[in-house]
Amino acid sequence: MYAAMLNKKIVLAVSEAYLVNKEQKKLNWDNYRCPHCNKKVILIVSEQKAAFFKHISSYGSALGEKEEHHLSKMLLKSALTAAGFNAQVEIPLADGQLRADVLASKKLAFEVQCAPLSTAEFNHRHNLYKTIGVMDIWIVGQRHYLKRNLKHTQLIFFRKNKKWGNYYLEVNPKRNYFCLKYNVLQEPLTKKLVYQTKYFALDEVDLRTFWNFRPLKRKYVLQKASQREYLIKQIRQKSKLGLRIGQMLYERKMTVTDLPDSLFQVWRDPGEEDSVTKFL
Repeated sequence: MYAAMLNKKIVLAVSEAYLVNKEQKKLNWDNYRCPHCNKKVILIVSEQKAAFFKHISSYGSALGEKEEHHLSKMLLKSALTAAGFNAQVEIPLADGQLRADVLASKKLAFEVQCAPLSTAEFNHRHNLYKTIGVMDIWIVGQRHYLKRNLKHTQLIFFRKNKKWGNYYLEVNPKRNYFCLKYNVLQEPLTKKLVYQTKYFALDEVDLRTFWNFRPLKRKYVLQKASQREYLIKQIRQKSKLGLRIGQMLYERKMTVTDLPDSLFQVWRDPGEEDSVTKFL
């Protein structure tokens, strides 16, 4: 579709793409509507062919994983193209062993993961990218959204750098944004996480903001008493953690009260071994 309604007037996709490329407007911030059915459409900017509009309302109120994956790829590709990248979708790499969801350049690819993914499959794909010298950036869909308690299946998607510490990327195609969760840390013993959040629109302006984002990382406060109480509770309930640490304490003829306070005051990276187990 090469035309859409905007403020009760017909606009051409090629004209709207021109304004986006000239930075006179942001990508998909306008409320484009189909001239025939009046449902919402989005502008797709492409290097290989003329810009066009695409329906999104046909997916209904909730996106399935396939629709979420497809729409996320298209929006990300469009935003990257508007930002000056020659972005392409579903590009075979590594002699056909790998297919990049969105290849931004010869050295940069984006993987949008909405379906379940095993650690073995992730490692296989990640190592193939590494072998061919392409940086792979992983962005997850709603199935993998990070909440307050860490899931083991989320560990493969974490990355770390000096600017953001441990960070995690999520996409929301229905609302046309992606989310950076950064400065992510885990409590000494529990699965609870703390993190800061920054949202970016899926457009060329916020993509540039994302690359240059240098936040002030917050210093989190830990309640050591609650961590010690949690460990006591786990031992009493004979949980997996409680049984393991309880056995080590028994072998060393120690109790929880013998453990130094410092063990309950140190944050850890997501998925890192707990401080008490390390100590014992």
